[in-house]
Amino acid sequence: MNSLLRNVQYYKFCAYGFLKNFRFFDAFLILFLLEKELPYTQIGLLYASREISIYIFEIPSGIIADSFGRKNSLVGSFIGYILSFALFYISSDFWLLLMAFVLYGIGDSFRSGTHKGMIMDYLKMNHWEDQKINYYGHTRSWSQLGSAVSSLIAGLIVFYTGKYQSIFLFSIIPYLFNLILIISYPKELNGSGSVKNTENRLGFILILKSFYLSMKQVRVLKIINTSALHSAFLKSVKDYIQPVMVHVALLIPVFLSVESEKKTGLLIGVFYFIIYVLTSNASRIASGIASKRMKTISHISIVIGFLSGILCGIFFYYEWWFFSLIAFVGIFVIENIRKPVLTGIIADNVPNEILTSVISAQSQLSGIMAAILAVVFGILADKYNIGISFIIISGILFFAAILANSLKARFVDQSGKKI
Repeated sequence: MNSLLRNVQYYKFCAYGFLKNFRFFDAFLILFLLEKELPYTQIGLLYASREISIYIFEIPSGIIADSFGRKNSLVGSFIGYILSFALFYISSDFWLLLMAFVLYGIGDSFRSGTHKGMIMDYLKMNHWEDQKINYYGHTRSWSQLGSAVSSLIAGLIVFYTGKYQSIFLFSIIPYLFNLILIISYPKELNGSGSVKNTENRLGFILILKSFYLSMKQVRVLKIINTSALHSAFLKSVKDYIQPVMVHVALLIPVFLSVESEKKTGLLIGVFYFIIYVLTSNASRIASGIASKRMKTISHISIVIGFLSGILCGIFFYYEWWFFSLIAFVGIFVIENIRKPVLTGIIADNVPNEILTSVISAQSQLSGIMAAILAVVFGILADKYNIGISFIIISGILFFAAILANSLKARFVDQSGKKI
């Protein structure tokens, strides 16, 4: 990467991603909900409520960020997160948890796409547009590194406190620091929010028009769809691997004199640390892979991701816990190769002033897909088990991806046009 790009703002972008992923609860969320004696169907409904709230607020939040200021949008987002963490900490029943999930979803809707839009704006200001995938891949790798360090700290918190609930309280601290960091961003990155109210109203109308015209393009819609589907898949299933981690942790002959919950808490933190180190490196190498396979990476990677889900379910069903864990890691790695590449492709195909809105539309689509998948996954897990649920969901998506690519190839052959 060109050393010219490694200035103060580059490190602020990296620090944002690093702190943003200090969600100590991520490594234990399913275990926390199971501890509350919730069935998988109710857990699926909670996940769906988060994604539906993202769906409702996603595009409006992107347009608001593009029109009235991206920094302002991010500040509001982090306030929503902090309130959500506080509710998780005091939660005692399903309804309080539901409120916490909804607040988290609102925070997510005002964050997703906004920071990416700021990065792309910054690259354009400095005439570094050719570095989109490389630059975003590096900043995203810091996000994954933040998840890795966060997982270790979370494991230590559970080890010393013996409670999952306390990790939500600790999660507030890094988010307060990130709030201060966002406020320190230069005003130029606030976007349209830095202009006068009259200009804002005119800019708002122009942004809506530009957004409408971009979303009518088949190529843009195709990129958004393929990006959203795999992200939705990972969102809906990623925390269900935690029971697998518990089984693997119990098989490892260490800390034999320690309580099982404390031992599994610490080792799950270590497992997630290793996973996020791998995904951090995956984001870093994304631009290199894209430069060699830009035309095929989208299809190949999504097929591999769904195939990894099928294998994860098969190994889970036969209680081959270690292999199930390895297959699941494949889903995570694939997503973190895809994300920088597809974000760069979207940025190349839409006007920069509406990039946040378009990425928000992608997140919205991903959210509604994830809501449906989460509920279906929970119902299947209650009726059969987690392994069967993995096999059914991943299998349907795998064959759908194969069929979609086959139909697209046939259309191109017959019409001679690429869509």
